[in-house]
Amino acid sequence: MPESAPLSPSTEATESTISPDHSTGQLTEEFLEDSPARTWVADYLPGCSRQSLPLEADDEGPLSATLVRLDQQPASQGAAPVLQIHGWSDYFYNLPIAQKWVGAGHRFYALDLRKYGRSLRAWQSPGHTEDLADYDAEINAALEVIRAENPDAPSPVLHAHSTGGLIAALYAQRHPESVGALVLNSPWLEVPGDVAARTAAEGLLSPVNALNPTATLKLPRVDTYWESLSNQAYGEWQLHPLWRPRQSFPMTVGWLKAVFAGHRQVHKGLELELPVLVLISSGTVYRRHWTPEYQENDGVLDVELLARRSVKLGRCVTVVRVPRAMHDVFASEESVRLSAFAEVTRWMKAYAPVT
Repeated sequence: MPESAPLSPSTEATESTISPDHSTGQLTEEFLEDSPARTWVADYLPGCSRQSLPLEADDEGPLSATLVRLDQQPASQGAAPVLQIHGWSDYFYNLPIAQKWVGAGHRFYALDLRKYGRSLRAWQSPGHTEDLADYDAEINAALEVIRAENPDAPSPVLHAHSTGGLIAALYAQRHPESVGALVLNSPWLEVPGDVAARTAAEGLLSPVNALNPTATLKLPRVDTYWESLSNQAYGEWQLHPLWRPRQSFPMTVGWLKAVFAGHRQVHKGLELELPVLVLISSGTVYRRHWTPEYQENDGVLDVELLARRSVKLGRCVTVVRVPRAMHDVFASEESVRLSAFAEVTRWMKAYAPVT
């Protein structure tokens, strides 16, 4: 896939089991097709199933999202189920965190949003949307499945990372009756540089967005974060080359405008009544090239700015700084993510939904 352009148009997706190629350690470079609607099929992650959630088509064609479930049942029943939402240029691959949630007593589900991961099709502009509220459709559909499978459980917990954290917080404001708590992993709540930088960028983007919202931005696309994650570089995670490309998806003008609109809402204050836990790294690092600092700091967002914005989410917000964490706290080195999850379980004992 060219790094400077969206995926090539096509009239048909390519079917794949996305199984590991044991000769290279990579996943096959193919897309999925929709499975039969609302039918669980085996996922490529061991012990997981997935189902397609059909959505209304957009200008690029048919749309769907994908709900993934860890089939393992918790030893004890009655805790709130968890729905995980990924970030930009991302998808659900972190089986260890799913197993930790189940070990703590929660049914675990993850959502690959439209045009991401298992839901991405060859004819689509990866990750593109022009309104973050569009994701309400797949979150609602996912929660409907989760409630049907867990009829006596408390309201679900949304566990979301980066851009997914922004999406989850805005969703919770619009649908307070649907969510019991938020656990946000380095949520993208503001651009580096704060309001002044965002306002200046919006002024530049608005004329282009009016003409062509799918136009891609000509920005430097570094791979330092990918190098921190991938087992093909310095990380430990096996990443699908189309679902989590080395230099991330090209950012479209319309998508970035939608994100900025979300940032404005957060800056005004969301006034959420539900409890919110925000996990962030203890430090930020920006370098032109990868250094070992990227393994122990957030190399994507300004954690001090995240901490300031987090308290604008609602009335009951807990901010935990996790030493030596990367941008995705739960993709960090094992001892770091275990420490982070210990913070989650401690917080859940105090604030987890019980009705």
